[in-house]
Amino acid sequence: MSDFKISKGNILIITGPRGAGKTTLCARFIDQARGAGWRVAGVLSLARVVDGEKTGIDVVDLLTYERRDLAVRSFTLPSEIRTAGYAFDPQAMEWANQVLAGSSACDLLVVDELGPLELRRRQGWQAGLAALDGGKYRLALVVIRPELLEDAKLRWPQAEVIEILNIGELPEIVAGIKKRGLFSEN
Repeated sequence: MSDFKISKGNILIITGPRGAGKTTLCARFIDQARGAGWRVAGVLSLARVVDGEKTGIDVVDLLTYERRDLAVRSFTLPSEIRTAGYAFDPQAMEWANQVLAGSSACDLLVVDELGPLELRRRQGWQAGLAALDGGKYRLALVVIRPELLEDAKLRWPQAEVIEILNIGELPEIVAGIKKRGLFSEN
């Protein structure tokens, strides 16, 4: 990671393969920010795991801690909003969009994650894109899959990229975050 000073509108893109620890890294950022008294807003996408297998995705409002079922692993369930292997609940998607629309003017904005729905198909969390573009935060975290990283860099060329390849790298990345003093109270 390169050194930089926090200024209004900074974006950190967290990228890495499935299961690498992107959401876990976001959770560590969130804990540090809250510990420093920062106002945290946005959404966190949590895997729903049954018997060691990911069966769905829940979405959490980081202001209220409200949690909704966002998607289920399904190749056959009908849904207007789909990706390879997941069917998304349109009401949960709309709820998360409302959460993101109300997430401006915070210290830490988290959008976990933006994918092909948002970046290529103009579906999904369009309010997340608008919140990131608006820059009304001290720092934003956005999770992007590696195959969409170039799309994100075109949209936010000023963004810094943190790549995590496996969960074992978390302690080193978190130590680097602490060393940089990103979550000071000033």
